[in-house]
Amino acid sequence: MSVLEKLGLAALHRVDPETAHGLAMRALQTGLTTAPGPITSNRLRTTVAGLALPNPVGLAAGFDKNAEALTPLSRAGFGFVEVGAATPRPQPGNPRPRLFRLTEDRAAINRFGFNNQGMEAIGARLAKRPRDAVIGLNLGANKDSADRPGDFASVLRHCGAHLDFATVNVSSPNTEKLRDLQGKAALAALLGGVMEARAELAGPLPVFLKIAPDLDRAELADIADVARDARVDAIIATNTTLSRDGLQSPHRDQAGGLSGAPLFDRSTRVLARLSALLDSVIPLIGVGGIGNAEQAYAKICAGASAVQLYTALVFGGLSLVGEIATGLDRLLERDGFGNVAEAIGSKREDWL
Repeated sequence: MSVLEKLGLAALHRVDPETAHGLAMRALQTGLTTAPGPITSNRLRTTVAGLALPNPVGLAAGFDKNAEALTPLSRAGFGFVEVGAATPRPQPGNPRPRLFRLTEDRAAINRFGFNNQGMEAIGARLAKRPRDAVIGLNLGANKDSADRPGDFASVLRHCGAHLDFATVNVSSPNTEKLRDLQGKAALAALLGGVMEARAELAGPLPVFLKIAPDLDRAELADIADVARDARVDAIIATNTTLSRDGLQSPHRDQAGGLSGAPLFDRSTRVLARLSALLDSVIPLIGVGGIGNAEQAYAKICAGASAVQLYTALVFGGLSLVGEIATGLDRLLERDGFGNVAEAIGSKREDWL
């Protein structure tokens, strides 16, 4: 991390975290951040759900909710970028304050509630996206919708032509009863509608499913069955947790989803269990608590084909992307792997 980036992060940490995030987004849009371009090597290049990635380190949804910084983010070193979540109609989300920085725990708690500008504004920006990057959209449902499953399909129909992949997000804890859609029957019906919408698009589009880390073994088995039957192209494991185990920060009791370092073990165990259930039938993307190359590598060895970052960027800045990608390359070389695919699941048993 450069001195300038350290100073910038220190300044941002002196203000309200949602305000700080807005300032960071403006810095991206105005070109004040470094742009190393795609970081890649023969070992890092990989394919997930038919998508050719320069490296397996992606940006998780939520960082760029409204697709406002597609070009700078695609030049920040990521192998792929996910924006959103987008809902059919714009919605303000929950009242502020709704984002809390847990510095002592290198974590965050948010209860945004799918605040976004809606699929029309987001779709217009995606239509102008850089074409030399892999960009996906997280699909959401309006809080007051009478047909939440239909909302996911609506956003896909509207934005799908401009995407490389789309993610069905039924795992946010901040929209009341949204996680109920992870139940076996409800999820099967929702995915059926999404796949029907996908069939209406001009070309093939991978559809991912994002799940919660707070699922028990039986619930995970149900999700694995439904995902197989629906022919989901990948599963993102996991979203934020409702657990507050071991936190030190004064903000630890705030309502919302917890992300960051404390989530690492929980989300990696879910990832490994899902990997065992699916036995390589559906690729997995590991998210939750990744703050360095060793943790990214651990997710891959537990069963992930790729990983995503978000909260660690609050503490490590965008230079962390390059550090993790190049560090992952060294770790693969150290252990004799010629590429990412060879390492997937190599230490899954350690997490079961």
